[in-house]
Amino acid sequence: MIGKLEKKPAVMGHSTGGLLAQMLAGRGLSAATVAIDPGVFRGVLPLPFSVLRSAGPFLVDPRYRSRAITLTFPQFTYGWANALDQDEARRLYDAYHVAGSGIALAQMGNANVNPRTESKVDTKNPDRGPLLILDGEQDHTVPWAIAFSSYKRQRGNPSPTEIRMMHGRGHSLTIDHGWQEVAQTALDFIQRFVPAKPS
Repeated sequence: MIGKLEKKPAVMGHSTGGLLAQMLAGRGLSAATVAIDPGVFRGVLPLPFSVLRSAGPFLVDPRYRSRAITLTFPQFTYGWANALDQDEARRLYDAYHVAGSGIALAQMGNANVNPRTESKVDTKNPDRGPLLILDGEQDHTVPWAIAFSSYKRQRGNPSPTEIRMMHGRGHSLTIDHGWQEVAQTALDFIQRFVPAKPS
């Protein structure tokens, strides 16, 4: 679909979408990219305890690789809403929690051990374009160590590569009460590199 556009778009994604945004950028399909709490790709090695606690139960049981995964409220609170009070966590869980693909989780979880994983990014493509990685300071699902490792893999690219920590924020930063700050940070980055269409 991107190939049919007259101009390359700006691409943004969160979590697995942040991984996909980097994959598209690595293929030279993005004018500028914002990867928010991005999923793991090959070469991103840190595996903090919070990730094992969030995703480990799904990774060790091979049955989850072929089914949709739902989180209990306590799992959601730990992995997504740990920086929020219980009332907001419950509202987000009730409003936004849906089942997610076990395939994507398995691909990211095995990125560094499975040579056939699809969770890989071309970080060297000179057509990658500018990239910003945003990460929540308190994120349990994609902790700073993972985001910073992604940044280190990307920063050798000739295009601008930046990283920014969103202080006091968890994995829910795109849907919780502070989403406007995240959206504005992403938009400001895009507007620095992709000129707006004249009206």
